[in-house]
Amino acid sequence: MNDEVSVLIGRCRQGDNRAVSELVRMFADQVFGLCFRMLGHRQDAEDVAQESFVRAIRSLHTWDSTRDFRPWLLAIAGNRCRTWLANRKSRPVPSEEVEQLADSRPDESGVGHLNEELERALEQLRPEYRQAFLLFHRGHLSYAEIAEALACPIGTVRTWVHRARQDLADRLRRRGVIEDQQHAMRRI
Repeated sequence: MNDEVSVLIGRCRQGDNRAVSELVRMFADQVFGLCFRMLGHRQDAEDVAQESFVRAIRSLHTWDSTRDFRPWLLAIAGNRCRTWLANRKSRPVPSEEVEQLADSRPDESGVGHLNEELERALEQLRPEYRQAFLLFHRGHLSYAEIAEALACPIGTVRTWVHRARQDLADRLRRRGVIEDQQHAMRRI
């Protein structure tokens, strides 16, 4: 593990508020990014990211210093997101409609559309598939780090990432965003 992170965690455990702020600043983008990709809404992601840091700081005494800190922290954030998603179903939906404003941004040749479709498809994945996929592809964690963070076997992580990829491809094909390989090969 990074020596700087080890020193910061030691200072956090001793109650140094500056160290806590620095640790949060160091990992804020990664935690928020994971939360935003899992939840799909900025305000919700900000709330859950903050809750994740609070929970992590309170639980620093349980963290095993022989393990990497980042997967542990991202696992906390992922678990908070899954809990939030499970509770989302029981929350009332706001009844007032929001006026749709015209998008005045320049068209970026479908790149924005593809990203939007991908994000929509990600939101529909099973939470554990989405979390493993995001930790692997966007968090750049290894299968072993993800398995450690999620406290599950490495084979399960591989299966979840594989199934997430398959499910994403199927959803994107059904929406006409990507072509079916067999259909594309027949045209050649």
